[in-house]
Amino acid sequence: MHKRIVTLTLNPAVDSSCTADKVKAIHKVRTTNERYDPGGGGINVARVLNELGAGSFAVYLAGGRPGDVLDELITQAGVMSHRVHILESTRMSHVVFEESSGQEFRFTPEGPQIRRSEWQAALDFIEMLDFDYVVASGSLPRGVPEDVYARLAVSVKRRGGRLILDTSGPALAAALEEGVYMAKPSRGEFAGLVGRNLEDPKDLEEAAQEQVAAGGAELLAITLGHDGAMLATQDGIHRLATPKVTARSAVGAGDSFVAGMAFGLSRGEDVRRAFALGVAAGTATVLTSGTELCHQSDIEHFWKLLLTSE
Repeated sequence: MHKRIVTLTLNPAVDSSCTADKVKAIHKVRTTNERYDPGGGGINVARVLNELGAGSFAVYLAGGRPGDVLDELITQAGVMSHRVHILESTRMSHVVFEESSGQEFRFTPEGPQIRRSEWQAALDFIEMLDFDYVVASGSLPRGVPEDVYARLAVSVKRRGGRLILDTSGPALAAALEEGVYMAKPSRGEFAGLVGRNLEDPKDLEEAAQEQVAAGGAELLAITLGHDGAMLATQDGIHRLATPKVTARSAVGAGDSFVAGMAFGLSRGEDVRRAFALGVAAGTATVLTSGTELCHQSDIEHFWKLLLTSE
């Protein structure tokens, strides 16, 4: 029996989404199709893992009445979890799809101030779990040190596990100095990390190979938006184009990519097949509206398509 994949979300959110004909300043904007989902990087990853039939266990920080709502939504989503209670309130984000233009408006609060005892409690709890993989995903809330994911990397490696990390900025830099199993920045996030313009594909490949050779990440998956994704390993570079679809919403696409790839790796798929599964999950998510994520049937469809196109 496979061990559950543990996910960590330090800055989760109650995600709400809706549709409006037109978003206009001052005017009252009437909305339809309202929905509420548990959000934040690691929680989204856990939701997709559950959709794929994998066991997941989400560890997250949450406080106040919004934290209680988040608990209810996580339970409704069927995700096994552990909440670390915090003093301040969990953030609430909002996504509005404007039908008249096809544009999406995303409102994302900065979130609560976290105390040392709170974020440390999350790391301590993960220490007690049994896992092969830990997925840490999302931005750092205020008060959490930039090296928190680096500390997690040390802990996970000590336990013989593998850390998959999806974050950016100083938190990513600190973790890569320690070394992680897999990192998934976007092209813009990776360019910011290395301090270079990486629009040229050759420059991007060179920088990615340098990072892998230096031991920052055994696998470096870089998402490229409409251009697909790129994977750098010790064996070289692998690219996949995103299947052509009519995008409905980009919310959670990166998290879905991480979940798909983590699922594949945890089930013993070779790296290239797991990479294709990640691209398939990310593609499947852009088909859904607002804060809804992907469906297993769509993931399987795109995965087969990607594997046969190689």
